[in-house]
Amino acid sequence: MEPSITKPVAEPWIIRDRQFIWGDRTYIMGILNVTPDSFSDGGQFNSRDAALQQVAQMLPYIDILDIGGESTRPNAQPVSAAEESDRILPIIEAVRAEYPNLPISVDTVKASVAKSAIAAGADMLNDVSAGRFDLDMLPLVGKLQVPIFLMHMQGEPRTMQVNPQYRDVVQDVKQFLIDAISVAKAWGIPPHLIAIDPGIGFGKTLEHNLELIRNLSVFKTIKAPLLLGVSRKTFIGKLCDRPEPSDRLYGTIAACTACIAGGADILRVHDPKEIADACRLSDAIWR
Repeated sequence: MEPSITKPVAEPWIIRDRQFIWGDRTYIMGILNVTPDSFSDGGQFNSRDAALQQVAQMLPYIDILDIGGESTRPNAQPVSAAEESDRILPIIEAVRAEYPNLPISVDTVKASVAKSAIAAGADMLNDVSAGRFDLDMLPLVGKLQVPIFLMHMQGEPRTMQVNPQYRDVVQDVKQFLIDAISVAKAWGIPPHLIAIDPGIGFGKTLEHNLELIRNLSVFKTIKAPLLLGVSRKTFIGKLCDRPEPSDRLYGTIAACTACIAGGADILRVHDPKEIADACRLSDAIWR
C-alpha cells in the first residue's frame, strides 16, 4: 500500500461566536443577491423586508451569509461603487442588527465598497477578481485584517464566456491561486485569513468546470480553505436540460456532493436547506 499524502490544513477561523475548523465538516455560505439582474434571483431580495425574510429562512442552515450588490453573471454590466453601496449597506446594517452573531461576507471587487461594508458590520470579503480589478482591494484587506476569498476568473463578467481556453485548466487555475495568495500576503494579509475558489463558471466551458470538480484534490495541496460555488450554474442547466436556474436544485445537490467528495470546505448556495442534508450525508461518508 502506498503511503498517504498528508495535505496541509488551514488554521481555523473564529468569526463572532463561530469557529470554522477546516476539514471537520462542510460549511454553507448562503447567497443573498440584492441586485436587479443576478442570473438566478435578480430583483427578489432588493428591499430590506424581503432580504430579512430570506435570511430568516436560510438562517438555520447557513454558516455564512454572502451579500452581493453587483451581478457577476456572464455578460453582466458593471455598476458604480455608489450604486453598489446604496444596494448593500442598508441590507448589511439591517441583517447585523437582527442577527448580531451571523458571519457576513460581502461579494464585491471594489475596495471602497468593501471598506464601507466592513464598517457597516460585514466580517469578510469575497472578491471574484482575487484583487485584480481594484488595486486598492488587497492593501485595504491587509489593513483591515479580515478574511478574504480569492477566486479565479478568466477575463471579466462581460467577456469571460467568450471562448475561454487553457493549457491545462486544473494546473492553470491552481497556479493562478498560488500566485494570488502570494500577492495577498505581500500586502500584509495573514495567510490563515485567505481562502481560495477555483471559480466554477467564470471563464470556463462545460468541460473545464467538470475537469476542475473532478480534480479538486489538487487544490487541497494549497494551505487555504476551499470554497466552491456551483449552485444553479449554467453547466448544470446544460447537462440536465434545465434552462431555468431555479429548476437546477437536484443537479446542484449532485454537484455539491461531488465537491464535498473532492474536499470542498465551503459551499456557496442559493438553497441551503436542501444542501444542508446533502452536506450531512456527504460529510458522514468522506469527512
